[in-house]
Amino acid sequence: MNVWLSCLGVSDMSEMRDSGVDWIGKCPASWKFLKGKYIFSLRNDRGNTIELQLLSPTQKFGVIPQSLFEELTTNTAVKVKENTDLSQFKTIHKGDFCISLRSFQGGFEYCVYEGVVSPAYQVFYPITKICDNYYKYLFKDQSFISKMNSYTLSLRDGKNIAFADFGSTYLPIPPVSEQEKTSLFLDEKCSEIDMLFADIQTEIDILEEYKRSVITEKVSKGLNLDVVMKDSSIGWIPKVPSHWNVSKFKYHLKRQTIKNHGDATVLSLYREFGIIPKDSREDNHNVTSEDTSKYLYVKKGDFVINKMKAWQGSVAVSNYNGIVSPAYYVYEFSDESIYKDYFHYLMRNRMYAIEFRRLSGGIREGQWDLSAVSLENIWILIPPYNEQVAIAEYLNKTTKEIEEIINRKKEQLAVLEEYKKTIIYEYVTGKKVHA
Repeated sequence: MNVWLSCLGVSDMSEMRDSGVDWIGKCPASWKFLKGKYIFSLRNDRGNTIELQLLSPTQKFGVIPQSLFEELTTNTAVKVKENTDLSQFKTIHKGDFCISLRSFQGGFEYCVYEGVVSPAYQVFYPITKICDNYYKYLFKDQSFISKMNSYTLSLRDGKNIAFADFGSTYLPIPPVSEQEKTSLFLDEKCSEIDMLFADIQTEIDILEEYKRSVITEKVSKGLNLDVVMKDSSIGWIPKVPSHWNVSKFKYHLKRQTIKNHGDATVLSLYREFGIIPKDSREDNHNVTSEDTSKYLYVKKGDFVINKMKAWQGSVAVSNYNGIVSPAYYVYEFSDESIYKDYFHYLMRNRMYAIEFRRLSGGIREGQWDLSAVSLENIWILIPPYNEQVAIAEYLNKTTKEIEEIINRKKEQLAVLEEYKKTIIYEYVTGKKVHA
């Protein structure tokens, strides 16, 4: 039995013991435990004698130079003023760890650069012989993150984890040789998972792009690609089928500002899903006002647009009655020349997103605003009504088929993600030991 387990790289359970640490549970009998403050020490140096390079912690890429931050992440880096004295920022060396302001969500971040970080972060480094890479995995383990998260539950104002909290936490200390073997094994396994994850994500991206291209083609050219085309007289839509009408938004929709429906269902606008009940999704963190009397009433079939995010695709025809934030525009169709499902696809396609971006203005990109006048003067494409119906039905069927494939691939990503978390947990906590 022992030989068989050894071949699998799994410790014999007879060699396991209760660690006495709640987030570890059982562990190999040879493992020791110490409080974090006896393994790591807080670094309080200011400036850096090698290079005053500003670094930023990220959950996915560790601590990286700000010059790479926006290139590698989807976030906008917080810019420091040109005259900021970086010598007053905290030193961080290669091999150090950083307690990010959001550590309780994504673990502690490992640094492979020399530089400085904001004084808001806490930097710590090993004071005993360890394998850095083993602890890099340990500090990203979900059970460790949950333990750290428990320290924040009683904290107010979103305070981040203090080094003292971490320092009082018992950490495993496997033999260094075992740390190194575990580290190398996890490098190999996680790399395989990451490569497979990236391949599937690429497939999803291709499918998403294909879906967008199909929508754009059908709402701007129709289903018959052999139809005679004409100049649209719209610079950003060069040609359209010769029998289509081109008209302004304001001639077919009328703005509505009905309020005082505070007891109605609160709706929220998603780029991916259109407009849906806010409480139907757990990932909506926008706070609903306690007083919703000023929220705008939406009827099923109304067109709704988030004026600050129109350029991102936050526009939709509603399938629900309810209320939306006063920051939205609500429009009612004023004639019957437009099939609403067709209009939904038309306004959510990339051509209009680009035009909304051009028409929006503001100090910062995240606060760009599309005026009602600009929206109402935008050109819209109006095929014959029966053709609008045919286009919408075709897109309903085609996009549903594409989305079903995408959802299956997203399920595969979720399985891979969970598998990666599982093997990290099993090996950094000693449930399995690589031979």
